[in-house]
Amino acid sequence: MGTGHGRRRRPGKSRHWRAKALGWTVVDEGAEVVEIRPAPDRTPGILFLLSNDVKKAKNRLHLDFRPNNQTAEVDRLLGLGASRIDIDQGSVSSVVLADLEGNEFCVLRESSD
Repeated sequence: MGTGHGRRRRPGKSRHWRAKALGWTVVDEGAEVVEIRPAPDRTPGILFLLSNDVKKAKNRLHLDFRPNNQTAEVDRLLGLGASRIDIDQGSVSSVVLADLEGNEFCVLRESSD
């Protein structure tokens, strides 16, 4: 498996945020690109490219976090700078947050497995 791609608008503000949120490592970064991986020698990774495009529709990449403890994970991500957002999804068990650039992602309820 190779590397996935995502877009970022303000590279300085969130350059390392996604790596911290996922517990991954930044393996490459430049003025227009940041690549993160679970470990430097492990793939797949995610490659974020600089984009000055204004968001017009749903994100092309949407992350769902499934932690062991939803409340603790939401608190951790809020501590890293995420914010709660409302996307009119009604009554569901996931918590919708946005990263530093406003890209939404979900923190799902604990698995019942």
